Amino acid sequence: MTIGAGLFYDGKTSARHDVAVELTDKVLRVTDAQSRVLAEWRYDELESVATPDRIMRLARKPNPVPARLEVADPALIAAIDDYAEGIDRTGKLAKRQRGHVIVWTMAATASLLAVAWFGVPLIAEKLAPIIPVSLERKLGAAVEMQTRAMLDTASASGVPFECGTGRGEAAGLAPFAKLIARLNQDAGLPVTVKASVVRRKEANAIALPGGTVYVFQGLIAKAENPDELAGVIAHEMGHLAHRDGTRSVLQGAGLSFLFGMLLGDFVGGGAVVVAARTVLQSSYTRDVETAADAYAVDLMNQIGGNARALGTLLTRIGGATEPGMKILMDHPDTRLRVSVINARARASNGTPLLDPAQWAALKKVCG
Repeated sequence: MTIGAGLFYDGKTSARHDVAVELTDKVLRVTDAQSRVLAEWRYDELESVATPDRIMRLARKPNPVPARLEVADPALIAAIDDYAEGIDRTGKLAKRQRGHVIVWTMAATASLLAVAWFGVPLIAEKLAPIIPVSLERKLGAAVEMQTRAMLDTASASGVPFECGTGRGEAAGLAPFAKLIARLNQDAGLPVTVKASVVRRKEANAIALPGGTVYVFQGLIAKAENPDELAGVIAHEMGHLAHRDGTRSVLQGAGLSFLFGMLLGDFVGGGAVVVAARTVLQSSYTRDVETAADAYAVDLMNQIGGNARALGTLLTRIGGATEPGMKILMDHPDTRLRVSVINARARASNGTPLLDPAQWAALKKVCG
């Protein structure tokens, strides 16, 4: 039996309870200071809620009451991992994940041949959360090559696709790297996000499987302060945390990528082209986008930024209709979305993520 401490929210009120967490052979038991049992959850009912910090947050599935438990003690987190095989914050299941992927793929292939239309989305939904990070990076590298080829219209005229290499642009690279490093520090992702600014006029950003984020020149032009830009990037990190891009690629590219996953080889073939187009044209569901918004707000709260800045940017350009405005067009109604963001946001610490000189340099990173 293992006992530790945590914070418990019963889902009925906003009150926070200091609790004892007891791991028995069959259940995780939560008790208050008076030894009253507040919750008993079976290990197969536990689910980890994606967070941008290093705290383990647990909920119960099915979840009629949105109660949650927060645990910060690394030793207790590791013990919960041992008891609840469906949760893997310490990476102990990584060695078994490829086997799970192979089993799922082989079992699905026969039925996919007959019912591909229904089978591929279902299998993609099951596979995306359990793909090992190393395999997801390989998938992302293949998709990135084709995505870059589709987006890069500058190199043909002798201008590099990435900003920061032209006259007067280099000074903007350091503040951009500082902003990304600050987000990475508290993002709680299994990969370090690699971001770059690219020469595209659309006010947009996209996240690719494996941790690559492209921030478009047009987005930096529209943003009026570093917190607005950081909010959009944090939103894309939310898609990475929830593996939305990976799920979308597997659904869009279908059987070819499922076989590629089985063999560990995603390079080549028309499936890569389809996958890249899926990334560029993806339209996530309202629930998926709302979850990415929540992640972005939590991350901005965590780093002390202005979490409401994302809503401010959306309000300013919410009526835009130019091609590629995915950050707006594929998202829930802007006014509703902004109200949810503002309700979740905490007050910033008052310190800008970049000082005025750094922000001015970043604004010129593409010339």
